[in-house]
Amino acid sequence: MAVEKLITQHIDTWTSALQTRSTAGRGSNGKIDLYGIKKLRELILELAVRGKLVPQDPNDEPASELLKRIAAEKAELVKQGKIKKQKLLPEISEDEKPFELPVGWEWVRLSDISGYIQRGKGPKYAEHGSVKVVSQKCVQWSGFKLEQSRWITDESIHSYTEDRFLKDRDVLWNSTGAGGTAGRVIYLPVVKEKLVVDSHVTLIRTVRDNGQFISNYISTYGIQQRFDPKHSNTLLSGTTNQAELNSSVVTSFLVPFPPQMEQERINDKAAELMSLCDQLEQQSLTSLDAHSQLVETLLATLTDSQNAEQLAENWARVSQHFDTLFTTEASIDALKQTILQLAVMGKLVPQDPNDEPASELLKRIEQEKTQLVKEGKIKKQKPLPPISEEEKLFELPGGWEWRRLADIAYVFSGSTFKSEDFNNESGAKCIKITNVGVNDFAHTNDYLPVDFLNIYSDSLVRCGDLLLAMTRPYISDGLKVCVCPNLYDSSLLNQRVCAIRLYHKSSFYYKYMSSETVLNIYQSRFNNSGLQPNLKMNDITELLIPVPPTAEQDRIITTIGMMSEICDQLKSRLQSAQQTQLHLADALTDATLS
Repeated sequence: MAVEKLITQHIDTWTSALQTRSTAGRGSNGKIDLYGIKKLRELILELAVRGKLVPQDPNDEPASELLKRIAAEKAELVKQGKIKKQKLLPEISEDEKPFELPVGWEWVRLSDISGYIQRGKGPKYAEHGSVKVVSQKCVQWSGFKLEQSRWITDESIHSYTEDRFLKDRDVLWNSTGAGGTAGRVIYLPVVKEKLVVDSHVTLIRTVRDNGQFISNYISTYGIQQRFDPKHSNTLLSGTTNQAELNSSVVTSFLVPFPPQMEQERINDKAAELMSLCDQLEQQSLTSLDAHSQLVETLLATLTDSQNAEQLAENWARVSQHFDTLFTTEASIDALKQTILQLAVMGKLVPQDPNDEPASELLKRIEQEKTQLVKEGKIKKQKPLPPISEEEKLFELPGGWEWRRLADIAYVFSGSTFKSEDFNNESGAKCIKITNVGVNDFAHTNDYLPVDFLNIYSDSLVRCGDLLLAMTRPYISDGLKVCVCPNLYDSSLLNQRVCAIRLYHKSSFYYKYMSSETVLNIYQSRFNNSGLQPNLKMNDITELLIPVPPTAEQDRIITTIGMMSEICDQLKSRLQSAQQTQLHLADALTDATLS
């Protein structure tokens, strides 16, 4: 099958195979991996370097003849002193060859077809100059990023031989680091200014114009896998943090070598098909962005509804397009967040005039606080500032009340412990800021001496307490707030973590703390300030919180649970469908290569 047909006949497979890299919130299509198009790019390169992208022409001069001329040309350059004589490398054994080549192709070592292979050297940097040094940051899969380069001192230019200055048709290969840095490669058809490379980049200069094909081969998935230090046939040496692509590995690196005319046809066809992939990618991203904006706009109509009747109308409008709107994990997460927002604004369930108003609940809370202070169980709190009309975040339904968080909860922060106080074996568990995530508690192995439970009794947390990170309290996915689990009852709280112990135990307040309302309050406090987000106790104790009637709180929590379950089922079905698409993309790739 011609590759163009392979792309067009299976266009849905390539464009529908999406992978969500992590839990996504609103407007986060950047977290969606266009897996199918990525596999298509890999397939194009793999077909190219195996001789399956374009047909062979029996009239092409075989690669063996070109290799003879390259060897003769290199010998002459050595004789003229223009290049150094290269060390003899062992012949290529059959066991080394990773796959069978078409007729007229040859397996060669990179040094066989190169006149110059050399890592750069450590530069002396300057603020300004006439020569730039190319670092690994400049060599990206998305292109040559010369804006990442720096100048070298003019005084050091004389220490660079002519060979070290980049020339047209050079190949640059990142040679240090793991995790995607080492291995990146780029072909430079034209070099327009004076450039050298630093010691983390290897410069490869082929005798003839073979750099583009070599770069394509190095870019293939099979070769890039070998830049994992744990790979059984890794190209790297050294430790994970200091992994290196040694020059000896580069010179002996095995590459397939087609006839020159076929190389040019392959390069042209690969570039044409990669351009088509670029178009598919842009169309997919544009479609995802448009879908995201549509979802955001329609969900905003729900939270902007002025009353229950308008909400019902807007919900009916959204529900008509349910199957087309909620087709990504991001859109389903946005729906869950909208449900939560409607809940905390009093728009999710109808009010019942027979419910006891929140004012009665608040009276009981005040009586309980007074009694706890009297018994010495809590400290008498400082008076909180009155709530002005301007502060109120939205209009509350009848029977609801605005209060500050410290009106309805005992709020305290942790104690400062020394590093030598901790051990990893046994004792009193300690909750640190690293344990608190977005709706998630990460278990700890940090223990303090048992007698600290008495010494630092003011820092004891109970299961059911809300825990809030005070330093970097939020990420893009939400506020770092969670519930203290049963296993951590009577644990000690470390510094920069806040505990919120509600006088009226209800999941509603946790839902509110997890809502976009609270996230937006804290984000707006630190946005554009240039400061690391650090909450003070006043930021937490004075936080405005809506208090619904007790009976309505129960109805809200029940409804959130039911609707969240529907969202989870939607996401589960979507993930299953996505997995099927991923398998289809993989199967299509494997079938084409076999």
